[in-house]
Amino acid sequence: MIVIIDNYDSFVHNLARYFRECGAQTKIIRNDAVTAGDCLALAPRAIVVSPGPKTPGEAGVSLELIRAMPPEMAFLGVCLGHQCLVEAFGGKTVRAKHPLHGEASMIRHIGTGIFEGVASPTPAGR
Repeated sequence: MIVIIDNYDSFVHNLARYFRECGAQTKIIRNDAVTAGDCLALAPRAIVVSPGPKTPGEAGVSLELIRAMPPEMAFLGVCLGHQCLVEAFGGKTVRAKHPLHGEASMIRHIGTGIFEGVASPTPAGR
């Protein structure tokens, strides 16, 4: 089962539908309706943290859950969920001067992990 943390954004239902279309069972839980321990007690095979209108510090259980997850557990953060992942591991997020959703930007990387064999710099969607 995949636990999906709902940060009060309707896109959470699209995410759940996509996972179900791939054969996964899903459980959507509001970010203020559960503790990290409660989520992990469900023994999910993965955690997904959804988009939402706020900041990582206002995303309910999201940061606590990411920090409490076992390192081998699969995780996907979408928009706010990705920002939560960054901040849970000590990174910082800032508000962009201009919205960039859907635009491409060049990223630089060191060619390891998922970037092995990918040119640097390379365009990536935001």
